[in-house]
Amino acid sequence: MSRSQVPQARAARLAVLEKVERRLAGFLTAERDHWVRVDPRGAVPVDAVTGLVAAGGKRLRPAFCVSGFLAAGGEAADEQLVVDCAAGIELVHTGALVHDDVLDASELRRGVPAVHTRESATHIASGWRGEPRRYGEGVAILSGALAQIYAERLVRDLPPVVRDLWGEMLTEIQMGQFLDMAVAAEGVIEPELSRWVAVCKSGRYSIHRPLLLGAAIAGRPDLAPAFEEYGEALGEAFQLRDDLIGVFGDSDAAGKPVGLDLEQHKMTLLLVEAAERDERVRKLISGNDWDTEEILDRLGESRLRIEQRIDELVARARTALERADLDDAWRAELGVMADEVAYRSR
Repeated sequence: MSRSQVPQARAARLAVLEKVERRLAGFLTAERDHWVRVDPRGAVPVDAVTGLVAAGGKRLRPAFCVSGFLAAGGEAADEQLVVDCAAGIELVHTGALVHDDVLDASELRRGVPAVHTRESATHIASGWRGEPRRYGEGVAILSGALAQIYAERLVRDLPPVVRDLWGEMLTEIQMGQFLDMAVAAEGVIEPELSRWVAVCKSGRYSIHRPLLLGAAIAGRPDLAPAFEEYGEALGEAFQLRDDLIGVFGDSDAAGKPVGLDLEQHKMTLLLVEAAERDERVRKLISGNDWDTEEILDRLGESRLRIEQRIDELVARARTALERADLDDAWRAELGVMADEVAYRSR
């Protein structure tokens, strides 16, 4: 599809996102050049970050940040701020993925070995001293932290009100991730808690917070209620789709192993919904006789219920847009983005 065939709102977003890509590439190249001059080994954590960024991904979070800015009527004078903010969000996401792969013992990310897997293999192949697994996980932890430090450097010029939103987003990611791990370890079956964890650790920072950050940079705090309602609903739909992909998806399409959520005993909304409906599932996941295959066999009806819930959430997100003070072109574009997020295959 040529640029002339893309709706005006989408074309405007794509133009800014191209600048985000250049900002990421230029920043990471400069960092690599600097640390290689210090010592060639310095390239390892930078390359870990760069490799994951370059591997693609959906760029969902930068897209919503830029869309929030443009939909709010952001001016050209503030464009560099939103470019830096969107690039920073992508680096926060990159760091979170690197850490998530360690926490979940996931060997693949975006179709290639995860950072900890690759660096453990390097340790073994090189015959180095120490434990390969600890070395690989150590490199991953440091690389993920480096990505988040880079993000902080990119957003240092954001106005205080935007920095406050940024800080809230980072805090939610960490607390959501911890609670996700704790709830899985304890075998807690609480639908509202599982919903909060899912929205907090993923949905909010994927859609809600990026939209608010973009609108705040544009100086439109009046859009916060509509963007919050849209973002919360779509963020939950996003996470529910992620749950479905994580159990029923295709590993090649997803770029990561499918089935890890069940193997890791994650109390996803899909699993909790099944436990609420099926006493046998509740017994399996709350006791010591966890049986992944049997649980999977019993998730069919819950899968249909989750699809219905996604439909309801998308409708709620669209209703929020109808009430928002937005240009019609952006109202339509954000509606299309809602469908793309909620009904994706990876």
